[in-house]
Amino acid sequence: MIKVENLHKTYGGLSILKGVNLSIAESEIVSIVGASGAGKTTLLQIMGTLDQADSGKLIINNQDVSLLKGNKLARFRNKHIGFVFQFHQLLPEFTALENVSIPAWIANSNEAAVQKRAKELLDFLGLMDRMDHKPSALSGGEQQRVAVARALINQPAVILADEPSGNLDSKSAEDLHQLFFQLRKEMNQTFVIVTHNLSLAAQSDRQLTIKDGIIL
Repeated sequence: MIKVENLHKTYGGLSILKGVNLSIAESEIVSIVGASGAGKTTLLQIMGTLDQADSGKLIINNQDVSLLKGNKLARFRNKHIGFVFQFHQLLPEFTALENVSIPAWIANSNEAAVQKRAKELLDFLGLMDRMDHKPSALSGGEQQRVAVARALINQPAVILADEPSGNLDSKSAEDLHQLFFQLRKEMNQTFVIVTHNLSLAAQSDRQLTIKDGIIL
């Protein structure tokens, strides 16, 4: 599903990634841990095509991402990669249903199909009665589940999560962790999760540690 080969990244003369190699299989849940500044988020951003490596190769779903530029890269990202961030990144002026629908609208999907899929996802995540609420009326756990539904709307090959439970209380964090495993069971979803939560990391299929820009 994902293959990273000899990935290097430097910012302002500081070497962040120093030859990262990893492979992630379909339906696998992989956690990446490490100290702050070790390169975890940089690696995730490059895997999500939000940033570009200085050298190395990234293959997602049999596509060499380095060959894509501009609109082609944006379309690939929108279709094949879902994102879940620590602080939800929901648009405050939109309802839960609208927030979930945004990636599908960007992809110019059929409006009726988008509505149907978004409602199905919110129902699956236990949020059907909250679909007309704006983020300010939702709890932190509910907002994060809306963000998960948004990540799933285009049926991506992989979901990349950056500290997804870092802003949640312990009960909501555990609920989110269990949701990831339920999504893998129900939808064969692949997850790559950057986290400081050692409980979540321990439950994953694999726990990778990044230190000084390389995976140990």
